[in-house]
Amino acid sequence: MFRLDADKRVHFCDGVTRRDFLHAGSLAFLGLTLPQFLKLKAEAAVNPDKDINCIQLMLVGGPSQLDTWDMKPDAPASIRGPFKPIKTNVSGIQISEIFPRMAQHADKFALLRSCYHTAAAVHDTGCQMMQTGRLFQGGLESPNYGSVLRFQKGAKGDMPANVLIPYTIGQLGGNLPHGDTAGFLGKSYDPFVLNADPSDPNFKVPDMLPPDYISAVRVDRRRSWRNEIDQSVKYFEESNQDAKLMDATFNQAYTLMTSTKAREAFELTQEPDDVRKRYGMNRFGQGCLLARRLVERGVRFVTLNMFETVFNDITWDIHGSAPFSPINCYSDLVGPMFDNAYSSLLEDLSQRGLLDNTMVLATGEFGRTPRINPAGGRDHWPQCWTVVLAGGGIKGGQVVGASDAIGAAPQDRPVMPAHVAATVYKCLGIPVDMELKTPQGRVVRLVDHGFDPIDELLS
Repeated sequence: MFRLDADKRVHFCDGVTRRDFLHAGSLAFLGLTLPQFLKLKAEAAVNPDKDINCIQLMLVGGPSQLDTWDMKPDAPASIRGPFKPIKTNVSGIQISEIFPRMAQHADKFALLRSCYHTAAAVHDTGCQMMQTGRLFQGGLESPNYGSVLRFQKGAKGDMPANVLIPYTIGQLGGNLPHGDTAGFLGKSYDPFVLNADPSDPNFKVPDMLPPDYISAVRVDRRRSWRNEIDQSVKYFEESNQDAKLMDATFNQAYTLMTSTKAREAFELTQEPDDVRKRYGMNRFGQGCLLARRLVERGVRFVTLNMFETVFNDITWDIHGSAPFSPINCYSDLVGPMFDNAYSSLLEDLSQRGLLDNTMVLATGEFGRTPRINPAGGRDHWPQCWTVVLAGGGIKGGQVVGASDAIGAAPQDRPVMPAHVAATVYKCLGIPVDMELKTPQGRVVRLVDHGFDPIDELLS
């Protein structure tokens, strides 16, 4: 996966030690060990007239449907949980009291209350399916939405097409891929990873800003360094045409590092203090603000991981006992964190005229057990959960699908992650029947047959 910083340090010919700002799989940046990039060609045309961006909020840990967006106030206490429903600004739609600000924006979002899958109830598989539309099998990893979008439509100007903030998902217990890479499309289509905490008072994007002390002489030396790379790539192209793909990747990263527009997109200090506080001075809140700035300036797809692990951290993963979270964290920390950031994001996108062309997809990897466990929490439950969608062609102010009386299974309009994927791709203007070739020559349909977009969600 591409990263904007890395732990490895390199020594350039001018004697200056800098961080390796481009890390692409096994590519030794200056050693020029080339990965076996593969040239892939889509079999179906993209809709060029549909220019929709997307912000995917990965609510790592799996929010409880019964304590957030699909409450069951008439169920027994052991099922309904400790929180009460509140009215929203749309008649007939209620959500949890832990989201008072979000309740005032129900006209902007849609609740899909009947999502489920039948794979193992582990975080990793759910993350795979909610970021790619399918479960990884036979060693084949499918590309995530942002990588497909970048592959099909490329980047806008100097901005990267696909960015992941703030960090990649780490250990969730299954030691499996999480679906946040380009998979078989190749590492050149991986997202750029911020790998920094935007809520840190000293936050900056490592190696994107040239150091203040870099003089005109050093800029000239950097050009010489660029020329050395060009000559090396030209040499390798004689025996490996895929080197051109590496060169294109380098050019994009180099442009990103030296572009004033790209640098300014990450400058959260340009935002007024009251705006930053409205989002929340925490990693997720500032991440949502950064996501808005990025799409505003030309990034097509942003993935924002609310958490990176579920161990020894307060997250949506409310098993009730250590190393996991207690259910009261929904009202004490996690709920308010999401409520402020998400509501501010919708407000800003709407006020700036960006919501119509920016989809905001908020989802966990599964739901939680209807019955509260002996530790006072809820366990993994992929049989039913709620997905929240807004903007970018989504019709707000509605509920699609329904769960049964205890939130255990879909009762009406059951949908799977592949249906959600088809809906995302349709909004992005990418045909769901598009075919891609794997490195082994296998033809893979972007979305499996039988999984159509959820038309009720579309405006």
